[in-house]
Amino acid sequence: MQYFLAQNDIISLIDKYAQAKTLWIDTEVADFKSRSPKLSLIQVLSSYSANLTENVAILDVLDDPKITDIFVQKIMLNPEIEKVFHNAKYDLKFLGKTKAENVTCTLEMAKDIPYYLLPLPDLTLKTLAESLCDIVAVDKSQQASDWGKRPLTATQLTYANLDPVYLYMVHQKLLHLKSVTNPNPNNENITLLAERYLKLKHQLQVVESEYNHFDTRLKAAMQAQNVSKTNSLKISSVARHTFKVEFNQLAEVANQNSIKLDFPITLTQKLQKDLGQILEQLNLQEEVSNSWRLTVKPPESEEDEEF
Repeated sequence: MQYFLAQNDIISLIDKYAQAKTLWIDTEVADFKSRSPKLSLIQVLSSYSANLTENVAILDVLDDPKITDIFVQKIMLNPEIEKVFHNAKYDLKFLGKTKAENVTCTLEMAKDIPYYLLPLPDLTLKTLAESLCDIVAVDKSQQASDWGKRPLTATQLTYANLDPVYLYMVHQKLLHLKSVTNPNPNNENITLLAERYLKLKHQLQVVESEYNHFDTRLKAAMQAQNVSKTNSLKISSVARHTFKVEFNQLAEVANQNSIKLDFPITLTQKLQKDLGQILEQLNLQEEVSNSWRLTVKPPESEEDEEF
């Protein structure tokens, strides 16, 4: 385990990291629940090999903010180095904030993966590591330990050493999933995609039909039997209030009270029909948007059939 406390040693490592292409980084924060949290550790995985844990360096910066400033200047603000975090928004509070460049967040990557490919209850690093990397029972018990106390325990250091390793492994898996979900459309097999699409469309119709049916039955049964909740569900009524007013009245009141109603009104097809030729007297603002949709066409044999 590489644990560094001496300022000169850490600065030398930072100079080395400044030449890297990608760094996998995690942090531990002291007093993280207080109003004045303090950065305690910066853990960095700079290269990968058969034994990833040997390539993690733990930088102790608790009592030396100068080291953090150097790390931010040489690493976080360097656009040539990709910095990979999980839930990067949190780490960036201590490492460069909005000035940090070329940051990759595995949490955001996971959010972009369709649910059917990543059907997980949450997207924490623990859940992703266990699900994607076949790691059994990731121990996060030290996450809330006292990172402001020195010396750190062996258990804390082991925990700090492993997080960048899990981060690297999850990152690689997410990169693969990203390539699967975002292939080059020019190379797609449209025939296979269409077959899968039609099959899923049919399955969706069946599931939606069954879901809506059971939704209606369950609500009716719970209301009839005066059951407000089960072990996993509860039923409630929400009153929604919609206020409407005649446009002529609104215009009259606004005029009387010198209220300027300066906003465009969407003209529905019915309004356009009612206005007729009066439309020519209006300064119309036309917005055009294009959307694409797939429709299922009948088989060619049916289209060509003569009656």
